[in-house]
Amino acid sequence: MFEGFSGATVDFMWGIRFNNEKSWFEAHKEEYLTHFQRPMKELANQVYTAFLDRHPDLDLVCKVSRIYRDARRLFGRGPYKDHLWLSLVRPHAEGGSEPVFWFELEPEGWSCGMGFWMAPAVTMAKFRARMDRDPKPMEKLARAFARQDRFVLEGQDYKRPKAAPSPLLAPWYNKKSFALTHAAPHEALLWTPGLADVLMEAYDFLLPYYQYMLLVSSDPDPREH
Repeated sequence: MFEGFSGATVDFMWGIRFNNEKSWFEAHKEEYLTHFQRPMKELANQVYTAFLDRHPDLDLVCKVSRIYRDARRLFGRGPYKDHLWLSLVRPHAEGGSEPVFWFELEPEGWSCGMGFWMAPAVTMAKFRARMDRDPKPMEKLARAFARQDRFVLEGQDYKRPKAAPSPLLAPWYNKKSFALTHAAPHEALLWTPGLADVLMEAYDFLLPYYQYMLLVSSDPDPREH
């Protein structure tokens, strides 16, 4: 059962950021396991179980990131991450082609949301083609998104704006990739079991956008016609 993170979690994250080497990590490994990895896994399991109980039709698996960086991709950085995340993703999604739900905790704060790490160009082409064919479903989602103030639409825009079916859809239509994100500094919520409920509420709100993008993923490639 997830009971919350703690000040020791934050201390460890800052510690590994400024002491990113094996000797420091090995000396503080128990702190990592007790205050960082274990509560993250407890949070992941609790949220995953509750979310699938509510939505048993979703084909999702739960993943928690490893603290060890890929040795082939260090690029001058230390061998450890100073942050961890959990994600709910379909088991056979390849190359970020489908969206994920996530929660991430890092030294400066936390975030949660739904979207792509980096959507393939074909996925965004399918997204635009679906809006071109029938803009109303996505316009309904865009209006609902505009009425809330928790999440923001993030992602790099095309340098040359594309002609969207309507002004309402333009911010979505012109993204190379996107994520619906809530980010905040560390706050009391993180230290309580209530974080799991907040994530559940967030994922329930984001579910219609996730389901829409699953439909997009199953569409034919419009560039082949």
